Amino acid sequence: QVQLVESGGGLVQAGGSLRLSCAASGRTFSNYAMGWFRQAPGKERRFVAAVSWSGGNTYYADSVKGRFTISRDNAKMYLQMNSLKPEDTAVYYCAAAVTYYSGSSSDDYKYWGQGTQVTVSS
Repeated sequence: QVQLVESGGGLVQAGGSLRLSCAASGRTFSNYAMGWFRQAPGKERRFVAAVSWSGGNTYYADSVKGRFTISRDNAKMYLQMNSLKPEDTAVYYCAAAVTYYSGSSSDDYKYWGQGTQVTVSS
């Protein structure tokens, strides 16, 4: 079992930055690929970014490519979000797969955090 807890969300103006963190506990964190998803009000949960078990491979949704950076260390996973736009407003979820690599489908992930709200004002 893996428990995931997100932090770092908040309110920021357009053009600003935020850094989300995801702390994992339970089974060996470093064995799993991980990812970030987001869900805006009235919309489906969508893929944002993924990182492989080693941190050596990353994958981004086109909508955030060049603005967001996913990374991880032995303790946490991170999402650095720069040049934020109002359309980035959503609840952001941390997710863990049970494989070394993962993709953009939520079916690739077994464990989910509770989410952290990110609001970008115009």
